[in-house]
Amino acid sequence: MMLELLFLLLPVAAYSGWWTGSRSHQKGREGGDARLSSAYFKGLNFLLNEQPDKAIEVFVHMLEVDSETVETHFALGNLFLRRGEVDRAIRIHQNLIARPTLTREQRNQALFELGRDYMRAGLLDRAESLFFELVEDSTYGSPSLQQLIDIYQQEKEWEKAIDTARRLDGRSGKQMRPTIAHFYCELAEMELGRGSSGQAQKMVKKALAEDKSCVRASLIEGRLLLSSGSPKAALKAYKRVEQQDPDYLPEVSGPVEACYSALQRPSEATAFLTDILQHHGSATIALALVGQLQRVEGEERAVGFLTDYLEQHPSVRGMSRLIELKATGSGEVTKQDFSILQTLVDKILTGKPVYICGHCGFNGRTLHWQCPGCKQWSTIKPIHGVEGE
Repeated sequence: MMLELLFLLLPVAAYSGWWTGSRSHQKGREGGDARLSSAYFKGLNFLLNEQPDKAIEVFVHMLEVDSETVETHFALGNLFLRRGEVDRAIRIHQNLIARPTLTREQRNQALFELGRDYMRAGLLDRAESLFFELVEDSTYGSPSLQQLIDIYQQEKEWEKAIDTARRLDGRSGKQMRPTIAHFYCELAEMELGRGSSGQAQKMVKKALAEDKSCVRASLIEGRLLLSSGSPKAALKAYKRVEQQDPDYLPEVSGPVEACYSALQRPSEATAFLTDILQHHGSATIALALVGQLQRVEGEERAVGFLTDYLEQHPSVRGMSRLIELKATGSGEVTKQDFSILQTLVDKILTGKPVYICGHCGFNGRTLHWQCPGCKQWSTIKPIHGVEGE
């Protein structure tokens, strides 16, 4: 950070020195401007003594806002923002906006930067009003619309987020329809929370109309149909996931089993799980199939299948399940040994992330449709490997 400050402030100091000299020349060669000259050398002294905060204050006070210094003020404002000093960034940008000498482009830039400052400070209403002022600007219109979407996501104002995303999609060419589908899914979840399944279903249909590959919409639809006593229709929604994004198939193995159970068609559940396991592979699906085989064909068949599967696809979760199955049919002493072994294996899995964001690397044990780290949608998926899928 010290090097960054030096690279920024040395040009400021150099310009300040030139500015001081020119002002002194204008005031006459005899007296000069002793106050400015003193401030200039005072700032340099702070800089050389590694007191950048004090140096910043000196140089900011020395610089008048005009066409030649405005970029320096922007640089200082961004520096404060990166350092987490939002209040100081706000003061810099407010000071810029108040200057009548700014061009329209410079003023719009200052408004946009101030809006970002307000967002960092949590003053979302102030930020919203500034970005609204810029939405028609050729340079800052699209970035302002994106900032407004971020605000509405934080405030969970999904209808406004949808309207703003449509404007951004039409203006920038950025594909916003998959994101809009998630906004409709958020509305569906809200309706479910209110107990309004009919309205939730309407939101799901709108989500799929925006993005037919929206896995989340299919999962919500399946949940709605299964809970309303329509397991056959729910199966259709859940099976759609294989075409939408097979990485999410582990999320449907349990619900699909529940659908087939409600329909009293266990053999079809076994066939479905076997088919998707062969085509896509997944520890979750394999374990679901083990449970299905245990219920339908018996424990020996389940153990045999899982043993063969683990030889080809090593998995800590699979090993834990195999130990559990082996312990069931063992004597008391052997069962204790298996119990110790299973405890050790389970400790390996304790706290291990189950999902990871393909965009920023955020990981956790819960599926988030919007990554808490980078705020991207549909980037978090199940982890694959020995400790995952």
